Amino acid sequence: MNDESSKPASLYVAREPIFPRKVKGKFRNLKWWLMGLMLGVYYLLPWIRWDRGANLPDQAVLLDMANRRFFFFWIEIWPHEFYFIAGLLIMAGLGLFLFTSALGRVWCGYACPQTVWTDLFILVERWVEGDRNARIRLLKAKWDARKIRLRVVKWIIWLLIGAATGGAWVFYFADAPTLARELFIGEASFMAYMFIAVLTVITFIFGGFAREQICIYACPWPRIQAAMMDEETLTVGYRDWRGEPRGKGKSREGEAPLGDCIDCMACVNVCPTGIDIRDGQQLACITCALCIDACDDIMTKIGKPRGLIDYLAVSDFEREKAGEPPRKLWKHVFRLRTLIYISLWGAVGVGILVALLIRTDIGLSVSPVRNPTFITLSDGSVRNAYDVRLRNMKGDDVVFDFTVEGAEGLILKIEGVDGASVHADADATTKIRLYLTSPRDSALSSTQSSPVRISIEHEQSGSATFADTVFNGKGN
Repeated sequence: MNDESSKPASLYVAREPIFPRKVKGKFRNLKWWLMGLMLGVYYLLPWIRWDRGANLPDQAVLLDMANRRFFFFWIEIWPHEFYFIAGLLIMAGLGLFLFTSALGRVWCGYACPQTVWTDLFILVERWVEGDRNARIRLLKAKWDARKIRLRVVKWIIWLLIGAATGGAWVFYFADAPTLARELFIGEASFMAYMFIAVLTVITFIFGGFAREQICIYACPWPRIQAAMMDEETLTVGYRDWRGEPRGKGKSREGEAPLGDCIDCMACVNVCPTGIDIRDGQQLACITCALCIDACDDIMTKIGKPRGLIDYLAVSDFEREKAGEPPRKLWKHVFRLRTLIYISLWGAVGVGILVALLIRTDIGLSVSPVRNPTFITLSDGSVRNAYDVRLRNMKGDDVVFDFTVEGAEGLILKIEGVDGASVHADADATTKIRLYLTSPRDSALSSTQSSPVRISIEHEQSGSATFADTVFNGKGN
């Protein structure tokens, strides 16, 4: 019963710590530039000011949850305009499909937040503990004063980065300067501190310890990316027909000549997920292309042609093996599948732009009161009540004039207001109760249901809108 062989096999492999080696090259430089750009945008965007007038917030990008608004520079999205957000999400999805179809997991390798913050945490780790070999030695070393000091310094910097990440996130939901002051003097809401704490811990764990485990096990995208890729997709690959058989020095007499690969393991040592790209396409490959930089550097040093590891399409493998040149880059990128994605992406983008250009800054919704549908007054006239919502999306208070169309003889009355004009606050929704009354001898009073149109007009600009509804009479 105690036989070790009787124990069920584990479904998971124990994690082997990965210590990527420092590498230089065009792809590493590209990743540095993109990381700086994306982190800069993320951390600084809430602090950019945008003047919208006295009655509106001056933060360029703001998710105003209290007032249910989304501000993005000159664009303001209201709750009833959620289709704009849905359109942007659709564009993001189509864009992800497009880039994956053309260049594999290029999003994962260059722009995914997990990749960006992991790169930043590895940079800190390398700065504090040294490059790959030094970090491996430190891992195996016994805990002493030096190891404790290096670990504590690294973890403190990681925590500071995590706190800055969580802090930047909450600044998107409130006025950044005001919230920053409240956070430091202890007057911010509990939710603000909670979100910062949660995001700090998540960033600390995901970027510092989980790293490639998130990409391999937690992220669903590697498991569905195959549906977006085909034999024309450009992704990182190894030219095995050129590199094999591997070996250093010269081949022995009677054996096949050695390939260009000298089995230096440089490609493996720089990989942030710890894979060997020479084993072929793998789920764990995030297409960061650091192995290309490492291999090109070695090929240059030993006098061999660069490109042993490169961006390749499966369809080019056989061509190159047969001595034929690969297809032109643009033919891989612009093909039927990607052109369909581009067309759909552009169509959704144009639709959003057109909707933004034609939308009005006033809105009206009318809901008949159903209980009762009508009442008969003492003089025999019939009255209907309506709940009306006025949306004033302008930055100033305005006055709306009401009119009713579609039926003669209807008398319009607004509860609590003399006349047919209503004052609406700037950038707000105003709720009113409106009454339509039909005289006793009117045809509307004896008709069960009649269509009517309630209109509003902005006194200053003349802009107008309307809502169709019904007037309920006594019927036959």
